[in-house]
Amino acid sequence: MILSDFDFSLPQELIAQYPLERREEARLLVLHRKTKKIEHRRFKDIVEYFKSNDVLVMNETKVFPARLFGKKETGGKVELLLVRKVERDIWTVLIKPHKMVKIGTKIIFENIDGEIVGREDSGNYLVKFNYEGNFDATVDRIGTTPLPPYIKRVAEEEDKIYYQTVYAKQRGAIAAPTAGLHFTEDIIKKINEKAKTVTILLHIGLGTFKPIKSKTIGNHKMDKEYFEIDEDTAYLINNAKREKERVFAVGTSSVRAIETAIKLIDRKWGIGTKRGWTEKFIYPPYEFKIVDALITNFHLPRSTPFLLVSAFATRELILESYKEAIEKRYRFYSYGDAMLIL
Repeated sequence: MILSDFDFSLPQELIAQYPLERREEARLLVLHRKTKKIEHRRFKDIVEYFKSNDVLVMNETKVFPARLFGKKETGGKVELLLVRKVERDIWTVLIKPHKMVKIGTKIIFENIDGEIVGREDSGNYLVKFNYEGNFDATVDRIGTTPLPPYIKRVAEEEDKIYYQTVYAKQRGAIAAPTAGLHFTEDIIKKINEKAKTVTILLHIGLGTFKPIKSKTIGNHKMDKEYFEIDEDTAYLINNAKREKERVFAVGTSSVRAIETAIKLIDRKWGIGTKRGWTEKFIYPPYEFKIVDALITNFHLPRSTPFLLVSAFATRELILESYKEAIEKRYRFYSYGDAMLIL
């Protein structure tokens, strides 16, 4: 397959620019892979699809206000996106406008300043920050929510709440695991009354959103993203597979973490406890060994998340589902509606 096989046309007005006031009122397209049946529900109805002893896997990464606006010593405006911490006070960053900076350029923010000290092989810059007090607290005060570029507005105060899952715990993501944005504490409570919920960690970074530029899909290389799966979570997931119960993954980030940790356990596929970096790229054809159901949003054409869901449900079924979603005016992308693939 080539990249153009994963293209589709989307009316711009269907790209959600704001979140719904009530997360659980998002629409839910339910796709049954075996029968190819499509249902149209509300996200709050998702509880009905869980059976006793199913396991729901959620990514507990927490978005931080990673977008900083400053200026060079010459007065020119500069925008930084903090991608990941490399070592003490040195971060990998994206810079706009990047053509007007070079090694040694100093950038001044409120109560903090940075100096460009290098570039990575990927082309991203390395910036060393100088500050007094607590770096995270300062960033929380002066930074803004890093909304994706297809949301054509500046971040607002409400984004700090709505562009975050209700179960977010571990700071480190520059983008939300958007499939999880529809969950409320009440929905999670109701699921726990029927099934089990566990958490993994994958700090969403550039890897999830890096565009595929090669025509041949297999030539694409993901940027690394940090993930963790602990012993209790691995045990519950593996036990569900042994008992032939279903594993639901919330979002493509959860899937990638699980699939990275795959190992043979007693001659059967399971997952091991693991922490580190993943560059896992999932695209058709791919054999999923753990995940039985996927909760996801509607993704950009030609993107790595779109290829992942196409691998999970076949390219043909996903394109047909997206066509129906467009006809029925579903809301797309980060603040959009949801999809459950069974």
